[in-house]
Amino acid sequence: MKRKILLGLVVALGLGLAQKTLVFGSNGEPVSLEPGNITDGISIYVQRQIYDTLVDFKPGSTEVTAGLATSWFSSPDGKVWTFRLRQGVKFQDGTELDAEAVKFNIERWWDPKNPTRIDAAARYEIWPELFGGFKGDPGSILKDIQVVDKYTIRFILNQPFPAFPAAIGSGYFGIASPAAIKKDGAKYGSPTGSAVGTGPFRLVEWRPGEQVVLEKNPTYWKKGFPKVDRVVFRVIKDPAARLAALKAGTIDFTTDIPPANLKDVEADRNLDAVFRPSFNVGYLALNPSHKPLSDPRVRQAIAMAVNKKAIVQAFWGKLGLTDGHFTPPSMKASQSPKVTDYEFNPQKAKALLAEAGYPNGFDLELWYMPVSRPYFPTPKEIAEAMAADLSAIGIRVKLQTKDWASYLADRKKAPGFQAYMLGWTGDYGDPQNFYDPHFACPIADLFDSAGKPLCVKELGDILTKAATTPNLEERKRLYQQADEVTFNLALRIPIVHSQPLLAKRKNISGWVPSPLGSESFESIEKR
Repeated sequence: MKRKILLGLVVALGLGLAQKTLVFGSNGEPVSLEPGNITDGISIYVQRQIYDTLVDFKPGSTEVTAGLATSWFSSPDGKVWTFRLRQGVKFQDGTELDAEAVKFNIERWWDPKNPTRIDAAARYEIWPELFGGFKGDPGSILKDIQVVDKYTIRFILNQPFPAFPAAIGSGYFGIASPAAIKKDGAKYGSPTGSAVGTGPFRLVEWRPGEQVVLEKNPTYWKKGFPKVDRVVFRVIKDPAARLAALKAGTIDFTTDIPPANLKDVEADRNLDAVFRPSFNVGYLALNPSHKPLSDPRVRQAIAMAVNKKAIVQAFWGKLGLTDGHFTPPSMKASQSPKVTDYEFNPQKAKALLAEAGYPNGFDLELWYMPVSRPYFPTPKEIAEAMAADLSAIGIRVKLQTKDWASYLADRKKAPGFQAYMLGWTGDYGDPQNFYDPHFACPIADLFDSAGKPLCVKELGDILTKAATTPNLEERKRLYQQADEVTFNLALRIPIVHSQPLLAKRKNISGWVPSPLGSESFESIEKR
């Protein structure tokens, strides 16, 4: 009898544990778990579970709401932002969140001379892309940061920045424990180090190439959350393998399912199709450091030669659309009515190539991503389709790829990739977040003929004015102007604005996908 009871307890305990562990099928491995030193969505997805940001976004929307800060306000001239912090919040190592801890994090991202920085490959590049430059740079929006009192932090800006609260609340900038960073040094955020925030889950294990394991933060400041005990990010790069794992029940939910599999998901009685609100762009970047691409006529010819509508229909169906805007359709107010799309016209494209001095075409290396992303769920196949279109006008494409971390880093090393695929999911609901990281001077991943980061001064000036003017109508006019300039430059050709397809098993509830590309798992339950 005792044996039966013991066996029953073991079975019940086993079932109970299984019900409290969420297994997420991740489309890749994080580059780093150090906040502020990554740009990729895969890293952000894990970081969102470990860290909190100063402000947050309402579930399923881009509307800003309270996070670690409970309130914030600006000075009348828009140059001073003050944030009141939530009290009683502890990091997962037991240290306290206060204004000094926030300042410690901000200074690491902002100041290139900060001694606690980790000299990793990414080099904190997202800070200057969103905030104009590092400390000491002429374009830096941030001028100073002040601790007003234990729970009040103040940012002094060189110029107004209306989107500042949303920008500082984006997923890159989780607030980490200063004590943990000082203790770990260069190992912080790596598979051999720690990652310590105030978020719903804490890091247990990062097994490279396999999985990241998190467990419930018992001191999480949101009472009643998270709803499960553990989360496993299981790395499954191949979309077909992820879907197979979901069907088999070895993972509970996943993202970036190829749109072609929608009917397959809907036909499975154990699965639910889930749709992330569309807020992205997948693009083809053309680097002027490669001589033929320094001529805008050649770039425009490529834009005309790629049959975007046919590609989107083939790979996304009803879950994608194409146009000439770099910003997604939900930002229509900031888009110029003069911009429609590039005309698909191979004959005219060939004529443009001949006019530019390339009647017989040229050789081109086109890089595609090794992982599926919301904007390009099947990068290799889409690259092959574009290569076929370009071959029709004499451009001889050689397809290239490499591991994800190297792909992201090497495109920014002069002279950069000749042409490459990438995309962007908005971090907050402001056109500045789409334009500045891709077109503000200096452009980090496009280079001129001398190998220097590209700067298109006319466009840079427009974007600076647009980001800093508090007048909404003036901002709208300036971003419409930027829309026209970027269309004509054809440095990044928008291929698609997609509605990413996600999927889950039916026993999973409470998952509200964010248009911003990732969300906390704190509300997800498993029956």
